[in-house]
Amino acid sequence: MGRAYQNRKESMAKTSDAKARVYSKYGRVIYMCAKEGGLDPEGNLALRGLIERAKKDQVPTHVIEKAIKKAEGGGGEDFSVARYEGYGPGGCMVIVDCLTDNPNRTFGDVRQCFTKTKSKIGTEGTVSHMFDHACILVFKNDDEEAVLEALLMADVDVTDIENDDGKITVFAPNNEYFKAKQALSEAFGEIDFEVDEIQFLPKNSSPITGDDVAMFDKFIDMLNDLDDVQNVFHNAEVSNI
Repeated sequence: MGRAYQNRKESMAKTSDAKARVYSKYGRVIYMCAKEGGLDPEGNLALRGLIERAKKDQVPTHVIEKAIKKAEGGGGEDFSVARYEGYGPGGCMVIVDCLTDNPNRTFGDVRQCFTKTKSKIGTEGTVSHMFDHACILVFKNDDEEAVLEALLMADVDVTDIENDDGKITVFAPNNEYFKAKQALSEAFGEIDFEVDEIQFLPKNSSPITGDDVAMFDKFIDMLNDLDDVQNVFHNAEVSNI
């Protein structure tokens, strides 16, 4: 797997407006997770993971609590997951994950981001086969063998494991996420995960150079400005030379 996951670290929270968008996106996904799986993080592992991730991204407690309280009411918006695929500037492959209450509006907004940056939106499966849908867990530990043994004893399908400077990175299929976290917690106690995510990791990279660099930056910024967009995954390797 290498460090492909680092390539999609978003340059969010540059301004107060950007922070507000991050808060809004977390609020929306926490609301949906609590509404569908229950309000108690102890019983809803997906919710617990989201809350932990939100806190690491410095989302205020009142934003998290408001989203859960909203779900408690049982009413409110009905959001659905939407995923779009295509080719971005320079021919890089892109997957855009959204949470929307109006699929037609969201599709139009996302398509506009593609068309205004000389990109091409495709149909389902256009590029997703060139990505691994994986969970990534990073935490402090220097005993790679003990970590691997704990995961294998719990029958976790580990894709890859790395040990770098006292930090372990575990890669596993996305559907092994909860099993992997539980196995690690049972073996090593409470763990403060530095990375705790499910992502699409590209199987190869696409160099972005010259004029395509500015267009790519514009493309990503346009997508991140959309309230419905939750995550943008790509295989672009941007060169500033």
